[in-house]
Amino acid sequence: MKNLCIENKIIGPNHDPFLIAEISANHRKDIKRVYKLIDAAASAGFDAIKVQTYTADSITLRSNKKDFKILDRKSIWYSKSLYDIYTKGSLPWSWHKKLKNYCTKKKIIFFSTPFDESAVDLLEKLDVPLYKVSSFEITHYPLLKKIAQTKKPVIISTGMATKKEIQLALKTLYKNGAKKIILLRCNSSYPAPLKESNLITIKDMSKIFKTNIGLSDHTIGSINAISAISLGATVIEKHVTVSKNDGALDSIFSLEIKDFKSFVQNCKNAKKIIGKVYYGPSNREKHSLKFRRSIYVSKKIMKGEKITKNNIKIVRPALGLKIKFYEKILGMRVKKNMNIADIPKIQFLKK
Repeated sequence: MKNLCIENKIIGPNHDPFLIAEISANHRKDIKRVYKLIDAAASAGFDAIKVQTYTADSITLRSNKKDFKILDRKSIWYSKSLYDIYTKGSLPWSWHKKLKNYCTKKKIIFFSTPFDESAVDLLEKLDVPLYKVSSFEITHYPLLKKIAQTKKPVIISTGMATKKEIQLALKTLYKNGAKKIILLRCNSSYPAPLKESNLITIKDMSKIFKTNIGLSDHTIGSINAISAISLGATVIEKHVTVSKNDGALDSIFSLEIKDFKSFVQNCKNAKKIIGKVYYGPSNREKHSLKFRRSIYVSKKIMKGEKITKNNIKIVRPALGLKIKFYEKILGMRVKKNMNIADIPKIQFLKK
């Protein structure tokens, strides 16, 4: 698995996870709100800000027929039409340049998920450094082809996708010029239940597809992201918002500003504790070696007397005679008087 470099950030198994703050539809048509999220994400240590580039007309039809409405009663968007949802959730295209410039100022990467070819054209004019493909667009092959032709790194969410669909998406991207691709494990329900995370798939994806694997996390909280990192995820994408109760479209399952710093720190700590394959005492453990056991004299032994189980003892600390000599010294005679807590050194003994 090769490292990827995006601007000044290296993505790979031996580096901190690449953390993406996904603003999605949480902007509420207020650019100052987006600036606030960018400020908080940059301050907390996120590596990138991601938005979504589409219009309601580029993603669906204006219709109230059942096909175009959310009919799942468990959905947070139940009974709403797709057109109304995407009208509310779409980020004004006139904001993109302003937001990219603001992210540059804040030293955080700006990129987007385009949902049609015209969105790619807009983002190319802004020279974004990479692209994201939504789970729902993984079978949108004309869009994949358009993105691949930019020859920029591509991150793909794989929610709902079968193995064959992932393979075909990768084939389309590679065939049309993409060279650096990252796959994200994803459950495309909002919010996603923890019990359906199936994060062990991350290891399988890494083995099969030979790419960096990450997680697009739609669960509530940080345990899913932390667990994914422990399984090898090199990228974490998390929806962010000002507050869960602010009425923004995706806020219910998004990370609140007040939790940004702890989320970032937890993700980085998760990477640290994985470490490397290592046996033996660590640097911090070395001082504890003395609290193992060793052999000491437990009763006074006069010169010429034999060492027995009754006058020596295996005790802490480990600064005495090593335990491996225990059987060897039993029955040996001491060459000089020995007191309690003396060390029965071999040179002081004889058969």
